[in-house]
Amino acid sequence: MMLRIKRVPTVVSNHQKDETEETARRSGGCGNNCLRSCCIPRAKLPLYAFRKPNKIDGGKDVLAIEDNEPPVAFLESFILGEWEDRMQRGLFRYDVTACETKNKFNFTKVGQEEVLFQFEASEDGEVQFYPSAPIDVENVPSVVAINVSTIEYGHVLLIPRILECLPQRIDRESFLLALYMAVEAGNPYFRLGYNSFGAFATINHLHFQAYYLDVPFPIEKAPTKKLTTLKDEVIISELLNYPVRGLVFEGGYTLQDLSYTVSDACICLQENNIPYNVLISDCGKRIFLLPQCYAEKQALGEVSPELLETQVNPAVWEISGHMVLKMRKNYDEASDENAWRLLAEVSLSDERFREVNELIFEAIANGEDSIENTANSMLKEPVEEKNTVTKSSHHTMVAGNQECVVQQ
Repeated sequence: MMLRIKRVPTVVSNHQKDETEETARRSGGCGNNCLRSCCIPRAKLPLYAFRKPNKIDGGKDVLAIEDNEPPVAFLESFILGEWEDRMQRGLFRYDVTACETKNKFNFTKVGQEEVLFQFEASEDGEVQFYPSAPIDVENVPSVVAINVSTIEYGHVLLIPRILECLPQRIDRESFLLALYMAVEAGNPYFRLGYNSFGAFATINHLHFQAYYLDVPFPIEKAPTKKLTTLKDEVIISELLNYPVRGLVFEGGYTLQDLSYTVSDACICLQENNIPYNVLISDCGKRIFLLPQCYAEKQALGEVSPELLETQVNPAVWEISGHMVLKMRKNYDEASDENAWRLLAEVSLSDERFREVNELIFEAIANGEDSIENTANSMLKEPVEEKNTVTKSSHHTMVAGNQECVVQQ
């Protein structure tokens, strides 16, 4: 799909437009009906309380309790339905559904009307929906809000423990929450993404992005080579025949096993100042971890002027193959080769990728009782390739590789 949007500064809330503007005061608040202490005391928002799955299997969560029908359809009614409601109310900066297709801020300033719902684990193991629930400041809620600078249908933000104003750094608890959201959505076309600093995160307040796009991403169709299986049955593979080198995580006895393994890898990259992106795919069953170096190359003057002129910042969606092009010229000239050339500049070199892998596997080993293979033996295993995406009506583009979905 291709999307046409104009180039604008990063805007994540309508209340950024003019924070000095005098507005009507509401209930003694600041007038913006925001999520800060000035407006929170009397605020109420919808609350979706999810069940914690023990394991995901075949796209459905396998629970220790009886699987009852949830009170609302989480993706269709709650995320997409509420997102469309905000679109009808004019809260977005442009209409993304009408786009042409060819193939020092923090989120507490977000207005309450931009928040779709609070998202937390159910206390009694049953899915619960409360249309209007008080905001529990003591327990620090996590929320799902619209992205007013949307790039695709249903584009939202998951903001863990919003009132804590956490920096944009993954921790075990927040990453597990993102996996819970992917499982709850239960649709492989609804994905979550994360950008670290140095990998084109623009707001230093912990958040994940998510949206719905009903085509396979190119990265999801790339073959993989199994590297190792951990003691808890988490399988780690390496991407093959894709312009950006990366790791793929799946399996595990429990969802927590998978989540903790990936979050430990992310924490390792953060501690070593290595920029990275994460794609949570296939209802939380597959997670792509993609260390990158494009911003570093930019700073060193190692990116060609031709690529810089595209003004494409390769974050998680672009690396996954869903590109936003900002100029008509680039849209008209979009090709497999151009997309491949850009993404190749994002990737670590083979040597550097092996070095980073060793750091990651050492961190994972420290976080687990043991792993079946060391980092050295991991690199010597025979190639076991697989393509996990079934054939569909969507054609491929890049010869020997995967189609890039390009937007302007």
